Amino acid sequence: MSRAFRASAVLAACAVLGGPVLTAQSDEGMWLPTDPPRQQLKDKYGFDLTDAWAARAMRASVRFGGASGGFVSPDGLIVTNHHVGADSIHKLSTKDRDLLRDGFYAKTRSEELKCPDMELNVLQSIEDVTDRVNAAVKPQMTTAQAFAARRAVMAEIEKESLTATGLRSDVVTLYQGGLYHLYRSKKYTDVRLVFAPETGIAAFGGDVDNFEYPRHGLDVCFFRAYENDAPAKVADFFKWNTTGPAENDLVFVTGHPGTTNRLETLAKLKHRRDVTLPYTLYRLRTLEAALTQFSEQSPEQRRRASADLHRVANARKAFAGQIQGLLDPKILGQKRDAEAQFADTLKTQLTGSGQADERYQKSLRRIADLQAVFAGFEKNYYLIERGDAFYSELFAVARHCARMADELPRKSADRLREYRDSNLDSLKLQLYSPAPLYPDLERRKLEASLTFLAENLGGDHPLVVRVLDGKNPAARATELVADTKLFDVAERKKLVEGGKTAVDASTDPLVKLARAIDADARVVRKRYEEEVEEPERQAYAEIARLRFLALGRTVPPDATFTLRLAFGTVKGYEVDGAALPFHTTFAGAFARADALGNRDPFELPSRWRDGKAKLDLSTPFDFVSTADTIGGNSGSPVLNRAGELVGINFDRNRHGLVRNFVYTDIQARHIAVHSRAVLEALRKLYGAGELVKELTGQE
Repeated sequence: MSRAFRASAVLAACAVLGGPVLTAQSDEGMWLPTDPPRQQLKDKYGFDLTDAWAARAMRASVRFGGASGGFVSPDGLIVTNHHVGADSIHKLSTKDRDLLRDGFYAKTRSEELKCPDMELNVLQSIEDVTDRVNAAVKPQMTTAQAFAARRAVMAEIEKESLTATGLRSDVVTLYQGGLYHLYRSKKYTDVRLVFAPETGIAAFGGDVDNFEYPRHGLDVCFFRAYENDAPAKVADFFKWNTTGPAENDLVFVTGHPGTTNRLETLAKLKHRRDVTLPYTLYRLRTLEAALTQFSEQSPEQRRRASADLHRVANARKAFAGQIQGLLDPKILGQKRDAEAQFADTLKTQLTGSGQADERYQKSLRRIADLQAVFAGFEKNYYLIERGDAFYSELFAVARHCARMADELPRKSADRLREYRDSNLDSLKLQLYSPAPLYPDLERRKLEASLTFLAENLGGDHPLVVRVLDGKNPAARATELVADTKLFDVAERKKLVEGGKTAVDASTDPLVKLARAIDADARVVRKRYEEEVEEPERQAYAEIARLRFLALGRTVPPDATFTLRLAFGTVKGYEVDGAALPFHTTFAGAFARADALGNRDPFELPSRWRDGKAKLDLSTPFDFVSTADTIGGNSGSPVLNRAGELVGINFDRNRHGLVRNFVYTDIQARHIAVHSRAVLEALRKLYGAGELVKELTGQE
């Protein structure tokens, strides 16, 4: 391929991602750790990213479920965001000991608190298994047969890997079906809380400042991984940089970005805009209203609902930003132009590649047709199978118990994906969690979601009638929660170990409900997998093959909650003619609190108000950079050229919410806590000298 065509192809690729035609040297990309853009980094920044640098960053990065973190000492110490750790902090709290409100610090290892159900994963290797997965799907297969064959071979690969290595093994789909990689990860299930600041400073500004900048939040907490009841010994960790980043510094973000949609077609994005996102926002606003009302009834109810309310409110604001992006005519217009441009590229440059443009257009039409198919049953799929109608931890437990009775007797390759052998230990860790569940909160959540079910399907719908069983949503939720035994972990184990006999004989109302809707749920799931997911995957895989043929691997895959490496520069930006600095300071936090009357959510904790004179108020607090991040990057280590930790990513600004669909660095920024801010607070406000010494070697 000529150099001129390669350059134009890269520009076309950027356009196909759905955004403005950026230069080939933009900082776009959530790159695989095994395939970073080395030449781009060398050409633009003079940085040689070595294999050793990338491998160490991979093995020092930690996955927290749907978020990120990193090892910061050889003794298993891990840093992440406070809001990432909040679920575990909440579960460790009680009515008389609210660790979210008051904070926590373990001065000695013996005081570190064991989290009831936390699993951390550290990626060890990536293996390309695309050929094996694709070979299992034969051309003559129906979509149902193709889906079953693909699911079976992925489960076989995972089981073989787990047996051979003992590592968690997951086959990950990339480029919507263009590639399949086997990720092997070391798992830690003994994880203990070391330090957490008060929510008042970790989430300073609350929902008002969420996705905004300037920010003044100490959104960090520390955990420690243990093995054999002793702190884990890790060879790879990020050295804590005591200076932090300067303006225009090159920085890297290593973490687990959730879901981007940059490689989706115009038709798919329109479907998100017009169908999926409006439904999602309706649901989130319904839940947020219910949880807010519950929280206002007493301080204890506010504490109990805090984790749920934060998750729902954060999601609502993020998805609202996404729909604003898709309602911007320029974004979809760019996608429309990009698809036409890529078609022209295929026609003119790949004339000998088997009617490349015709294959491309056929795939686009196929994906467009599938959106209409999905629209016909999408609500039912979300409500019944995804569980939107049953927003309750207790119902999730009941469904797993009921489904495991049916799935576990089958071969791993024939089960629903969540019940494959390679995932069972992780599933049981959650299922048997001793973390407290609160009847009043579970009842309120169920009432809200059962009402949502009836609002969407109608009171006379057969499924609604069956679920409500002759009662209104409030009475039905009260009955389900009052009579269930699933608060008791021993009861859950009894059902799972007893298998189908125990589940069929159970009189538990939630188990009976799970069984009563399971046939309907499986029907709609099967329809989605065979009529939408599989044919859509095949169409996207064809587009990916054409992209590889024309562009090679110059375009990174969409994010998939797997480890990625992003990079950018530390710099501020302008809004409405006002220049925003690349970092804020401690002084700014006190000034903002004073300006807003020290009232919630701008009320600084008493420790900070009383300790103001101890602090160097010029200390940088939070900073921004252009690195490409998304939801899931919360807790991601921010690194300098030496691979040292200079910050902890915790948010995007509102201009960055469009990055689900397009990368831009004009105003979009990710936001991180400055490494100096953490040390200043630990030393002078929290008396955490031992923790500082572990991080830096100095008290």
